[in-house]
Amino acid sequence: MEKLIIIGSGPAGLTAAIYAARANLSPLVIEGNTPGGQLLWTTEVDNYPGFEEGILGPELMQKMKKQAKRFGAKVVSDSAKRTNFSQKPFKVTVGDTEYEAECVIIATGARARMLDLPNEDKLLGKGVHTCATCDGAFYRGKEIMVIGGGDSAMEEGTFLTKFAKKVYIIHRQDTLNASQIMQGKAKKNLKIEFIWKTEIKGYIGEGKLEAVKLVNIQTKEEKEMRIDGVFLAIGHIPNTEIFKGQLELGKFGYLEPKNSVFTEKEGVFVAGDVSDWKYRQAVTAAGFGCMAALEAERYLSSLE
Repeated sequence: MEKLIIIGSGPAGLTAAIYAARANLSPLVIEGNTPGGQLLWTTEVDNYPGFEEGILGPELMQKMKKQAKRFGAKVVSDSAKRTNFSQKPFKVTVGDTEYEAECVIIATGARARMLDLPNEDKLLGKGVHTCATCDGAFYRGKEIMVIGGGDSAMEEGTFLTKFAKKVYIIHRQDTLNASQIMQGKAKKNLKIEFIWKTEIKGYIGEGKLEAVKLVNIQTKEEKEMRIDGVFLAIGHIPNTEIFKGQLELGKFGYLEPKNSVFTEKEGVFVAGDVSDWKYRQAVTAAGFGCMAALEAERYLSSLE
């Protein structure tokens, strides 16, 4: 029996672990299959407070993990494959082991929707990116691409023009799915050029992206195009599969908190990108992790 189980080890989960461990709750952190969350794929983080020279994403998460363990957090290097919140104590199954807890914080995060092309995973963070706010500043004076046709693609493309000298927006159709306001902003921006009815068929580059293979969906014409960076803006997938039937899923399959970090199950809290489809930043995830840990501490105190 654990007092508190934290599912996930990104900024939300590890911040929750730091606060919970300092409150003598000895939290058990279930890391998941990507320890450190999405920052594991980020080469350099320039916008996390406290690191004036920037810090590598994996290094930042390693520091958080060490900090949590220093205060007494326990870490399981595996993934939760099943949960049962129908009765107390709550149950979380990891491999062949079933853990019980009085309280659970869900911080499983979300994963960027990818194109699943060869080399994509190897070039992630090395020319292929999923977050303009995180990595756009590395492309000052460069030429980059944004893939997508929705609001996110327009927002990311417009944001990236602050740094890049040219932004190409690649879309499979000849009309956008984005709202008229977002379309208008992008189309008026002189740095943005749309390439219609086109999709990426491959990445070119060893260790670093150098070019992409494009194909026109209508004419089937293929060409190679040199490019400094590609930003995927085709949506995110919240890691909520194991909570289906256990908790209410909201917009796009995210866990939508009832009030900041509360779920409809008393004693089950949520933090970070698994419930945040809007901001998706390491610092906001950490903030939600802090709030979830404080609420978990209050909840456990009330049981005593």
